This record gives sequence, C-alpha cells and structure tokens, in this order.
Amino acid sequence: MGFEEILKEVGGFGHFQIRNVMLLALPRILLPLNFLLSIFMAAVPTHRCTLPAQDPLNNLTQETAWLEAYLPRELDGSLSSCYRYLYPLSLSNTSWGEGQDQLVPCPEGWEYDQSQFYSTIATQWDLVCERKGLNRAVSTFFFAGVLVGAVIFGYLADRFGRRPLLLVAYVSTLALGLVSAIAVSYIMFVIAHCLTGVALAGFTIIVLPLELEWLDVEHRTVAGVLSSTFWSVGVMLLALVGYLIRDWRWLLLAVTLPCALGILSVWWVPESARWLMTQGRIKEAQRYLLQCAAFNGRPQAREKLSIEALSLMAEKEKTVRRPSYLDLFRTPRLRHISLCCMVVWFGVNFSYYGLSLDLSGLGLDLYQTQLLFGAVEVPSKMIVYLSVRYTGRRFTQVGTLLGTALCVGTNLLLPSESVTWRLVLGVAGKGFSEAAFTTAFLFTSELYPTVLRQTGLGLTSLVGRLGGSLAPLAMLLEGTWPPLPKITYGGTALLASATALLLPETRNAELPETIQDVEKKRTLSDLQEEGIPMKALQD
Repeated sequence: MGFEEILKEVGGFGHFQIRNVMLLALPRILLPLNFLLSIFMAAVPTHRCTLPAQDPLNNLTQETAWLEAYLPRELDGSLSSCYRYLYPLSLSNTSWGEGQDQLVPCPEGWEYDQSQFYSTIATQWDLVCERKGLNRAVSTFFFAGVLVGAVIFGYLADRFGRRPLLLVAYVSTLALGLVSAIAVSYIMFVIAHCLTGVALAGFTIIVLPLELEWLDVEHRTVAGVLSSTFWSVGVMLLALVGYLIRDWRWLLLAVTLPCALGILSVWWVPESARWLMTQGRIKEAQRYLLQCAAFNGRPQAREKLSIEALSLMAEKEKTVRRPSYLDLFRTPRLRHISLCCMVVWFGVNFSYYGLSLDLSGLGLDLYQTQLLFGAVEVPSKMIVYLSVRYTGRRFTQVGTLLGTALCVGTNLLLPSESVTWRLVLGVAGKGFSEAAFTTAFLFTSELYPTVLRQTGLGLTSLVGRLGGSLAPLAMLLEGTWPPLPKITYGGTALLASATALLLPETRNAELPETIQDVEKKRTLSDLQEEGIPMKALQD
C-alpha cells in the first residue's frame, strides 16, 4: 500500500485540506505585498535641484522665470531634474550654450513633489540622478536575499520538516521587516531588506508542498490554482495599501505586521505526513493522518492506520541519507529535469518581475496599473486550471511563456500613439506571465520526488530569484536603447518556452515518492518509445 492509497482512505480533499489551504493563504498574500513593494516604496517622484530663495529685490519674481533662470532644459524641452546653473542666467548674462560650463549636479540637494508620495526611499536618501542605480539595486539586493533563502529553506525543510521552517520564516520576516522600517541609513536598510528576502523565501519554498502533499491526484490541480489566487489578491491589495499609505516606513510596517497572525496560525498547520513517512517518523505521521480522517468524516480509516501497516509502507520509502542538492544531478532523469527547470524558472521570474515592476507607458497612473495587473491574474489562473487539466502541464507552460514573449514583442512594434493597444498587450502579457508562474510552481512540484521536493524547489527557486534580481537592473538598459529591457524580457521568455518542451508530462500522475520512482518512470517511458508493449513491461 502506497501513500496515495492511504490518502484515499483518510480523504484526499476534504475539510482538513480546505482548512490547510486557508491557513496557508496568508503567506501567499504577503509574498506579492513584499516582492512588489518597491513599486511604491522606491518610487521616484518628480524632482528638481534645490534653488536659492528668490531675491525680493530681483526682477525675477515669477516662479517659472526663476526656475528657467537656474534650470537647463533637456532635449525634450522639460526642465532638468539633475542639474542646475551655478548662477542664474539673467545674472551671469550668458545664454544656455555659453553657460554649460556652469552646470552643477544639484549642490544643495533636491526638492520633491509630494502630491503623490509623501516619502519614499528615493527621497529619504536622494537616490536619484547619478544615484538612481542605488534605488534600482534595492530590488536586486532583496531578490538576491530571496535567492539565498531559497537554497537555505529548501535544504532545511527537507531535513527538519516543513512546519517548523514555516514558523522560522514568519518570525524572521516580522523581525527583519521591523528593522527595515526603522533603518536610519541606506546601508542599514539594504542589509535588513536583503535579509527579509531570505526569510520570505521560506514561504515560496514551503507553502505549496505543504498543501500539495496532503492532496490526492484528482484535486491537486484545482487546489493548487485556487490557492495561487491568493497571490493575485495580494497584488491587488498592494494597489490599495499603496494608495492609502504614502510614507514608505508606514507602508513597510503595513505589509510586515500581519506576520504576527501567521505565527499564531502555525499552531493549526499540519506537518506533511508524506515527509514524515519518508523520514521513518511513523507515530507523528499516524497522528496527523488520524486528524485528517476525523476532520474528513472517515472514522473507518483508523483500522488501516496502524503502526505496523504504516511502518511496512515506510520501509519502502524511508530515505537512507539526508537529501543533498547533488542528488538532483546524480541520476539521468533527475539531472535532465533539474537543468530544464532551472532555465524555465529563470525565464518565468525574469519576465514576470520585469513586466510587474515596469508600469510606465500604459496610459494609466501607478495605482490603476497595479490594480489592473492584479485583476488580470485571476482569469489567467482560471485559464491555467482548464489548460493543465485538458492539455497538460507541459503544453500549458510552453504556451503561457510563448504568449508572454509574443505580447511583449508585438507591443514593441506598436507606435507610441496606440495607447489603447499598448495597454491591452501590456495587460495580456502580464496575464500570460502570471499564468506561466502559476504553472511553474504546480509543474515543478509534481516533477520531483517527495524526498527531494523541497530541495528541488529550492534549487529552481534559487535560479528563478536570480532572474528576479536581474529584472530591475535590466531596466537600466533603456539608457542604451529604450526598447532593450523589454526585448530581454520577451527573449528570455521565448527561450524558457522552448526549454519547457523538453520536460515530461505529469497530468494525472501520482506524485513520485523516491528517486527510484522518478527513474522508473524514465525506464518505462524509454521502453515504450522503443516499441515494447505494456504487457511485456508488466511481465
């Protein structure tokens, strides 16, 4: 008897599983609130150099004339945001061309328009003009932390369990988020924010397997897509929170304090019985399975959950040694899966965060665009649900990434005057990229065996977060050529789409428990491709 049979006895999708999905909804909502927070927290409002106070004895009494006297004009005719004349033109009696040698980079600092943002990290530490790279780097440092955290939590969750590491993630995120909110210098903020990314990585690695490993094959897809809609709720909620709170410190507190509720909720979150069985912790697994049977109204299952029966099954699945990242590359099938998933996850993350963080050029304000980008994710998940059920995981992954690349590429070909079509394609591209993200989580979780599922997700998340950390820096390429950032987003999505074709299909397949299960599927598949009938395989 395998774990899938036990799950059928205790109920593979009942009140126990629904409660588990609801308990794990909070970290899913918190992730986009933190991952996309820089859209508002690091926003750069309209700014200009701080100028000397107007002299009442001077004839330059009008504000516009005073600004034009001190600020040079850019090529597009707008007043410069980063430079000023050392002396006003009217006093130095020079023209713009003759006074270029008197241009200085805002010696007295900047003045910021506070009509939209009261305070951001850009205004807090003057991360504009020559220092704008430091502002972009905040997101890069954050995702670098998520990258490191994916490795740490992926390994530790397979070694010590999903539930205790979920508590660690909650406590660490709360503590480090509070430190980030009270940071008194840019360096202090960057370090604390980067470590917050490490802590938040625990949610990305732990939550989905903790749900998935309690679900039967039939309801795995619907539960996975349903729970992923909480991410979209967080994306839309961010637009509301950003609109209501215009100070970056209070905004950071608003997305951090809910972790206190998460710490309390861990009391009711069950450990993965699948993982406990592979570790030989039979009594603990039995306790959770009995809870599941009681919640789901299956008291008759108690007879099949004896220590002897569970021990017999666990002997076949018990891990001989602790999981290692090297295990993902030791055998041919796992090596092939790991290399392909790494490319796919890099493309998914790079294109998703590139499109999510770049909200310009769509004809809407920041809050409307963010709300629309969150709203389009809900129907995209419904499409994923139908697609993975009827066309499979692999072709859904390929199609969503290809759709992302086509939307980005077509948008680049449209003239700037086609505002409506650019908005439609921008929203459609965001929808496809979210669909690709949803599919990647579900697909990857089903490709790896239980003994290496967290480790596999940790590796792919590591590579994915590398893509996410590079996405903000790619925006700086617009200084070289304005379309270049979007070309890189679309091109990377296209490469990932082609790579996804090389992965095996997992639709209607039981979750593999051990490395041998994965390699056995490879052997059966290879033999069938060579023309050997199933009867011969069974014999």
